[in-house]
Amino acid sequence: MDLLRIKWALLFLGVFVVNGLWAQERLVLYDKEKIKTDRDWLVEKTGTHAGLFRDGNGHLVFANGIISRTFTVDPDGATIGFKHLITGEQFIRSVRPEAELVINGQRFEVGGLTGQPIHNYLLPEWLSDMKPVPGAFHLIDFELFDAKARFPWKKRSEWMPRDLPWPYPATDLVFHYKLKKDYFDAHRDAPEYLKHIRVNVHYRLYDDMPLICKWVTVENFSKKEFVIDRFKSEILAVTEGESSVGGKAQWQRPNISIEADYEFGGGMAANASEGKSVFWVTDSLYLTQVNYQRKTPCLVECRPQWGPAQEVAPGDTFSTFRTWELLHDSWDRERMGLERRRMYRAIAPWVTENPILMHVRMADNTAVKKAIDQCADVGFDMVIMTFGSGFNLEDTSQKNLDRMKELAAYAHSKGIALGGYSLLASRHIDAANDVVMPPGMKPVFGHSPCLQSKWGIEYFHKLYNFYEKTGQDVLEHDGSYPGDVCASTTHPGHRGLDDSQWKQFREIADFYHWCRGNGIYLNVPDWYFLNGSSKTGMGYRETNWSLPRKQQEIIERQNIYDGTWEKTPSMGWMFVPLVQYHGGGAAATIEPLHEHLDHYGQRLADLFGAGVQACYRGPELYDTPETRALVKKWVDFYKKHLEVLNGDIIHIRRPDGRDYDAILHVNPFGEEKGLLMVYNPLDEEITRTLKVNLYYTGIRNQVKVSEKDGPAVEKYLSRDYTLTLEVKVPAHGETWYVFSAPTSSY
Repeated sequence: MDLLRIKWALLFLGVFVVNGLWAQERLVLYDKEKIKTDRDWLVEKTGTHAGLFRDGNGHLVFANGIISRTFTVDPDGATIGFKHLITGEQFIRSVRPEAELVINGQRFEVGGLTGQPIHNYLLPEWLSDMKPVPGAFHLIDFELFDAKARFPWKKRSEWMPRDLPWPYPATDLVFHYKLKKDYFDAHRDAPEYLKHIRVNVHYRLYDDMPLICKWVTVENFSKKEFVIDRFKSEILAVTEGESSVGGKAQWQRPNISIEADYEFGGGMAANASEGKSVFWVTDSLYLTQVNYQRKTPCLVECRPQWGPAQEVAPGDTFSTFRTWELLHDSWDRERMGLERRRMYRAIAPWVTENPILMHVRMADNTAVKKAIDQCADVGFDMVIMTFGSGFNLEDTSQKNLDRMKELAAYAHSKGIALGGYSLLASRHIDAANDVVMPPGMKPVFGHSPCLQSKWGIEYFHKLYNFYEKTGQDVLEHDGSYPGDVCASTTHPGHRGLDDSQWKQFREIADFYHWCRGNGIYLNVPDWYFLNGSSKTGMGYRETNWSLPRKQQEIIERQNIYDGTWEKTPSMGWMFVPLVQYHGGGAAATIEPLHEHLDHYGQRLADLFGAGVQACYRGPELYDTPETRALVKKWVDFYKKHLEVLNGDIIHIRRPDGRDYDAILHVNPFGEEKGLLMVYNPLDEEITRTLKVNLYYTGIRNQVKVSEKDGPAVEKYLSRDYTLTLEVKVPAHGETWYVFSAPTSSY
């Protein structure tokens, strides 16, 4: 902890309750102009930290120089401001409860104030006339802590471009709420256990970025078990993204990204939380909105679709899922994507693990050892025994476990990680173990076992056992839990419909957390990043890999271009069918490899040039010395420029087969701050004049430019941070430029 954080921590120790009054005098007076940073957090360190302050009205301001969230503590706890300090945009228009709970069938609000005259906007002078919510849990005190990791993570730093902290530096602010005497005076027949429930509303504000996380815990200090039937862990009345008198099929949302770690069924796309745990709904209190039918979706509720219907035993604590709220400072698509990608590197740093991997087609010892040897020879990092290979993680026989352990030991002796493929959902087990869907509903994949059935519980026992006994360190988990509910009342792991989604999700999330703590790499074709997955599909149609080879080249680069608006290069895998996949015959496949070196080389240039790893599916990576040299050339290129190639992609021109296409990698915190890849799909050499904007490289005046790792030449940028380059690219080829900052320019 640096000296500034120590100073703030000592100040925070003075926050306590004396005789029911807030002792806030030891908090630093909030001065936005002194705290607000003038640096762009996407290209330089801001040097700001999260801290708690008080303003001139006695309100608490949780701020980090980029954003602030302001709370009133008298007459009750409530969010009264949520602001982007750089743009000055205020995201809150109305006061709402800090949370909402249904306990044993009874609804309770947590904090909040009533009496706001209109809900289009909120004025500070209205607060003095507003009252606590009757019957709510009321604020009793608050605390501050340094952030702790959500779960253990055993880093595989050899696969990462740079070491990242876990947890990311942040400060936790926790508000404690209880039912007070006036509630029990008004409800003489209230059960005794309600007196012994404490609700904690947690906020985590991150250093150096406009990001805050929220969750709620409920502690049972009574002698009686109770059930959390429902909860809302966040209720935000945000300023609407647009106003429309008439109805709209699709509304413009406010400039805020909200995601939760209760995500499933999202596949390869972001925003998997929406409709599962993050809901944009209409606001029944907002009577003065422009929309005639009052249907503007400007109220955010974070809650499960079902349940959770979870018992809280005496002495236990229930925790909701966590929600992250990222305030944007621009509507520019590229900048918004950069902010989201930076957020993921902070809250799920394992997504930067980017091993080079091979899908070996057969799982017999000879085939696997050959794949391991070739991977080690050319610099690959990982072998996955692919689907249809004969690998069976569910085979618990000692013979299978011994063989898999021996293969793992062999792989590790060569510096290669080893694991395999397992299918979870999208398959039928039997009537006793499949999900029982409510009338009118079907499983997402058509069929699915219930993860809390006898089969589901045994399946996860097999997973734990396999990795504990074999020492393998990779899992490709297909058909991951998509959120299916289950109405069965006979499955041993859940009681019925209401608790089925929560219990199934917790089963798979807890397993993924265990994997991360044990250094097991997770390939999961679903948006499970916040629970430990490192990679999902970049976004592609599998049958496209049965098209003729030349068509695959353009489509591959299109998929990467489109997939990296919201993913970092390391977050998405692509696919290379070394052998036939989904048909297409000889025209679609690369085997024999030495007969298609031009195409193989183009695929390697596409993928390594984008910093994106593919599933190279086949029996071998090379079949001749020439093929080996080609593969090693591009692996060496990737590892030489590892740090910048794993940086963010700036999108320059989308591939269309009619002219050049290009992407720019940026990493303002590395030595190589930018790398431009330019591809030519045409039959003749081309020369193009490109105006490349280097703003997000962090370079400001002079730049060192090296073409294809040749000698560096110093050039000056224009005042708009652009550099004009005359680029020559051979037919069906590529070129690249590396950008770095000369010492003299800093």
